[in-house]
Amino acid sequence: MKKSLGQKTIVYPTPVLIVGTYDKAGKPNAMNVAWGGLCCSSPPSIAISIRKATYTYGNLVERKAFTVNIPSESYAKEADYFGIASGGKEDKFSATGLTPERSSLVDAPYIKEFPLVLECKLTYTIEIGLHTQFIGEIMDVKVEESALGESGIIDMEKLHPILYAPEIRAYYGVGKPLGKAFSIGKQVKVS
Repeated sequence: MKKSLGQKTIVYPTPVLIVGTYDKAGKPNAMNVAWGGLCCSSPPSIAISIRKATYTYGNLVERKAFTVNIPSESYAKEADYFGIASGGKEDKFSATGLTPERSSLVDAPYIKEFPLVLECKLTYTIEIGLHTQFIGEIMDVKVEESALGESGIIDMEKLHPILYAPEIRAYYGVGKPLGKAFSIGKQVKVS
C-alpha cells in the first residue's frame, strides 16, 4: 500500500547540476541547481529552475547563456559548496581551487575539472512561482575522454555523476547497471 506524502518537490534521483555563469563584470560563478533536466530533443535543450534571490539569476538574465557542469563523485564537497556560498559575496572558484574555462560558444564559463559540460544559450524564461525556469539550447556537449566507453559514448560507471535525494538532503553515487533501455522491456510477454 502506498502512503501519501502530500504535495512536495520530490523526484528520485535528482541530478546534481552545477550552473556556470559570468556576472556583469565578467567574474565567473557556479551554482548548485537541484531543479533541472533535459526538456526537448529538437532542438536539444535543458531546463533549470532557480530563485530570483540568487546571484546566478541576475547573471543569466544579463548574459543569456549558461553551462551545466556534471561533477564526478570526487568533487562532491565542491559541488555542495557551490550551493552553500553566494557568488555575490565569495569567489567560489578561488575557494574551491577549481578552474573556470571560457566557453568558445556561449558567454559562460565551464568547470575544467568536471567530466561533463553542456554549453547553453538561453532561449526561454518562464516565471513559475518562487522559481524561474530558464531553458537553454545545448550548443555543445564536452566530455573527458576518460569518461567514454569503448564505443565512444559516455560510460556512466566512468563518469561517476552525483545524485541528490531532496527529501533527506543527501548525495549518492550511481548504482549497478540494470540493463539496456529499449531492450530489456522486450522480454515482457504480451498475452
